[in-house]
Amino acid sequence: MGTTTFSGPIKSGTIKETSGTTVGSDMKNTGFAVLSQTAAIDQTATTTTTDIIIPANSQLISIDVTVTTAWSGGATTLGLGGVGAATSLTAAGAIQGNAVGIVAASPGTDATRTSKWLNTGTGDHRLIVTTANTGNGVGAVTVVYAQSNNVT
Repeated sequence: MGTTTFSGPIKSGTIKETSGTTVGSDMKNTGFAVLSQTAAIDQTATTTTTDIIIPANSQLISIDVTVTTAWSGGATTLGLGGVGAATSLTAAGAIQGNAVGIVAASPGTDATRTSKWLNTGTGDHRLIVTTANTGNGVGAVTVVYAQSNNVT
């Protein structure tokens, strides 16, 4: 199957600008398309740099880790962040990789991480996965986001 690449961001809707107060005829109804990227990950190193690049000013909607082989060793947890900022998206060890299944990532109650999920900031971010130790864990990480949603 072929694919198409757009430079984005992609917006969809029939009314681009609000010119009145009537829903359905003259109030803006456009919204940003939701996009995703997935990368295979494993526990062979304590830091895995993925090929997931989150565009600037994106809003993170969800991040899921699909564990196909449970993480092993002294610690069975992992964390998500960006190159140079390993704990920018989750706390270190915040994601349980100790069982096969899908685990949702979260910024937790940390205000700085929560703000980063709302708006990733002015530069692109390359996703990294960190683990406390090496082991046999295997899976994939999927990031769902609205490109350049620019929430303030």
